[in-house]
Amino acid sequence: MKISIITVVYNNEDTITECIESVLNQTYHNIEYIIIDGNSTDGTQEKIKPYLSRIDCYISESDSGIFDAYNKGIERATGDVVGILNSDDFFHSEKTIEKIAKAFEVSGSDLVYGKGVFVSKENPDVIKRIYPSNPFKNTHLLFGWIPLHPTIYVKRKIYEEYGLYNKNYSIAGDYDISLRWFKNQQIEKFYLKDWIVKMRLGGKSTTLALQKKKSSEDIKIIKYHKLAGYLTLMFKIGRKIPHHLIPRMVDAKNLYRWF
Repeated sequence: MKISIITVVYNNEDTITECIESVLNQTYHNIEYIIIDGNSTDGTQEKIKPYLSRIDCYISESDSGIFDAYNKGIERATGDVVGILNSDDFFHSEKTIEKIAKAFEVSGSDLVYGKGVFVSKENPDVIKRIYPSNPFKNTHLLFGWIPLHPTIYVKRKIYEEYGLYNKNYSIAGDYDISLRWFKNQQIEKFYLKDWIVKMRLGGKSTTLALQKKKSSEDIKIIKYHKLAGYLTLMFKIGRKIPHHLIPRMVDAKNLYRWF
């Protein structure tokens, strides 16, 4: 089973190296690695150059936003399974993709998802927020439940059958496509009870300045998918509160054990 991993980056020279090495150091070797750069001007391209011989597809050109860039990567992917690892992020362990591949093989599912954590931008050893998950039930979606996007891996045929990211959304297109997948009863899902990704705080939608815009897009998506309107949005926002508080009360070792 070939797994395509797509990294989208724009002006992120500080973290792109760790992201790339996180992919290249995986114990699972049947990986197709695709990097889509939005024509960075800060030195990101220079950081990528030493790895070009180990990157299967590299494009550097302007785009209309992150979801346009995702689509470019997906259109070029040839793997059986496709996953996203953004340039601020890195895998939880060197065996992450090996575990994901095994989950697909054992379950025969179309989609595998797991758990993730948000870490300090300055010190990625410090956990700032957890993002646990659990086995899927349709009713969960009404209460704002959705897995962390970079923990979701899908077979490439799912994109071919049900479409790519909606570029009309600038910040919440990942929520839209995730709802498309999880509401679709034809797509077989499997919960991998493991930690998949570490995400640095400060990404596309983690700053306070962008939360209002994200909520505006979220409610449009919620209404489009015929969930419970503002009730779903309130639950979606409310879920974040314990996710932020728990790492302050529980040390990392116990946190991973309990969740």
